[in-house]
Amino acid sequence: MDIFDITIIGAGPSGMFSAFYAGMRNAKTKIIDSLPQLGGQLATLYPEKYIYDIPGYPKIKAGDLVQNLEKQLTTFNHQYCLEETVLSVEKQEDYIEVTTDKGIHYSKAVILALGNGSFQPRKLTLPESERFEGYGLDYFVTDLMKYAGRKVAIAGGGDSAIDWALMLEPIASEVYLIHRRPEFRAHEHSVSKLQSSAVNILTPYVIQELQGEQRLTGVSLQQVKGDETVSLSLDALIVNYGFSSTLNIKDWGMKSSRQGVFVSSDMSTSVPGIYGCGDVVLYDGKVDLIATGFGEAPTAVNNALHYIDPKTRTQPAHSTSLFKE
Repeated sequence: MDIFDITIIGAGPSGMFSAFYAGMRNAKTKIIDSLPQLGGQLATLYPEKYIYDIPGYPKIKAGDLVQNLEKQLTTFNHQYCLEETVLSVEKQEDYIEVTTDKGIHYSKAVILALGNGSFQPRKLTLPESERFEGYGLDYFVTDLMKYAGRKVAIAGGGDSAIDWALMLEPIASEVYLIHRRPEFRAHEHSVSKLQSSAVNILTPYVIQELQGEQRLTGVSLQQVKGDETVSLSLDALIVNYGFSSTLNIKDWGMKSSRQGVFVSSDMSTSVPGIYGCGDVVLYDGKVDLIATGFGEAPTAVNNALHYIDPKTRTQPAHSTSLFKE
């Protein structure tokens, strides 16, 4: 039986940084994730989107942040188990058993970095929408240049929808932003930039019909609580109504809710040896930011190692003394 020191479930930003920090503490580390690549939602849903709340970066593309985290991880020879879904986590007397759809893993401690769980985009409910998926209708953007010189509409009213509109403005020939309310659910700074941009704002409208034969060629909009209709000729429609996530941890024996798992200030869950970091953890005053998860990761790792060996310090040496140029 090969028992690891720390097994990290989830390979998003918090999980990746947890793995790096565990390597700094010389912990034998394994990472398990259901996706085929590292990076979680950042890599899968919006690699081309800029992130503005990472310390030291005025802005950085999500994909670039993931690449930097991957490069950081190459310092250590960790084991990666990708495209593997965790089914259960059970505390045994001397180890923790992690069962996946491909086998069983054994670890002295576990760190949950599950984010919001598995995710699916909230889709259009129009009868013809499914046949246009991948043929002019997208729910997330993996390559901005795909829309270069094209007429593009974005449907949605949150931060992501506005970010996409602003990022596409200098690339696409025309950009429309469609929202069902006059007000946007986004940061004030982003809304101000939108209002001073060349993006065509269409509010309050909903998408009534998709047009086209083999590919999407346009949409019809209906004014909310009004009679006005608008017809747009388009090359692409990006729907950003958010994502629904599923977090199946209620049978894992920890104190949890549908939103996540409850932790103490040392990032420990209610099950000894199991810790957490990132969006999956819940505590009073929690703020869901990538930067928050980066801060929680070393706390989870250090306390997990202290759990494994109580002689291990929870306040190790500074990184400047761990690496030599």
